[in-house]
Amino acid sequence: MTQKSRFVSSMTKNTYAMVLAGGRGSRLHQLTDWRAKPAVPFGGKFRIIDFVLSNCVNSGIRRIGVATQYKAHSLIQHIQRGWSFLNGQFDEFVDVLPAQQRIEEVWYQGTADAVFQNIDILREIDPEFVLILAGDHVYKMDYGKLLAFHAQKKADMTVACIEVPLNEATAFGVMGVDGESRVVDFSEKPAQPSPIPGKPGHALCSMGIYVFNTRFLYEQLIRDADDPRSSHDFGKDIIPHLVSSHYRVFAQSFENSCVTCEGSDNVPYWRDVGTIDSYWEANMELTKIVPDLNMYDKEWPIWTYQEQLPPAKFVFDDDDRRGSAVDSLVSGGCIISGATVRRSLLYSNVRVHSFSVVEDSVILPNAEVGRNVTLKGVVVDKNCVIPEGMVIGVNREEDAKRFFVSDRGITLVTPEMLGQDVHRMR
Repeated sequence: MTQKSRFVSSMTKNTYAMVLAGGRGSRLHQLTDWRAKPAVPFGGKFRIIDFVLSNCVNSGIRRIGVATQYKAHSLIQHIQRGWSFLNGQFDEFVDVLPAQQRIEEVWYQGTADAVFQNIDILREIDPEFVLILAGDHVYKMDYGKLLAFHAQKKADMTVACIEVPLNEATAFGVMGVDGESRVVDFSEKPAQPSPIPGKPGHALCSMGIYVFNTRFLYEQLIRDADDPRSSHDFGKDIIPHLVSSHYRVFAQSFENSCVTCEGSDNVPYWRDVGTIDSYWEANMELTKIVPDLNMYDKEWPIWTYQEQLPPAKFVFDDDDRRGSAVDSLVSGGCIISGATVRRSLLYSNVRVHSFSVVEDSVILPNAEVGRNVTLKGVVVDKNCVIPEGMVIGVNREEDAKRFFVSDRGITLVTPEMLGQDVHRMR
């Protein structure tokens, strides 16, 4: 992507982005026991939500609301610390919108209800367009191009879409479109997804990214809220109703608005890091020589909050005790003391002590790896202290007795699994 191709206009300035970030992400198992999925660390120094917020800012959309619900403290804290640089004097802001029972004495009941319960806030801001976004995916996208497509089609609603292998499409909303990209069929998480004509191995799936004309959105949210049969969800209720009622619903391919990485064959990058396997794999991809996700892109930077930390440090250079990291990402504050790290991501303030080996692993902030430890194919949660001599990721049966082991054999380690109660008062 070049700077000239960025789409910023009065459309983006007149758009309000609502980021839905209230979900737990239960498929990440114990990794989300104490945080919402959008707050899960990713890529060495970021949180998952940083990607959608960076897309907004880079696209020129600087009026943003983040709807939170499940265990939102760390997410709210991160937004307050890392996203307060927007200037309210210029009508730029990131507002946190926790479930407040503003309409009725209930929490957010679905994705559409989360927006409906904040409809008074939307009316006060009075944007021309509302962009609905999921806060738990990793990708780079110019929302300005999506808005331009929406206006060109004179659409009531536009859905961003991506091609997904047919065997994975059961987890998505699957669309059928005509020759003008108008959505003529929509099924939420179908047991038997319909393939794309001419591409029998793939289905056209919703990315959970929607553009609405604001007045039209109000009408549909109110209608849906008054329907006792509705689950108040965009995918299950709103979109099927609009399609069956012949409203102008269009789909834009992600290829037409994605921000690609030079040298990566311009492959659109989008990851749902919703399982331990997909989370581990997406982190591991970043250790490639030229990863599909370019985190070094100055034209489309990923913004975040980070502590002021000293540089990573590698100490000892003996034949049997050498501090080294190869094909790895090592964040600030880390100390590799006479240990070997290969094909791994070490987040901030990780300590790896002498004679230990860390391979193909993701080590989250403030973890400590003791002496003579072996970690292979492991995700270590924040604040874990791995005892001296422990071996994880070598014997799957033994690991399963104490830790969570995924279908692919990736081992998740949390403080609680190690008997380290870092979250509760003793």
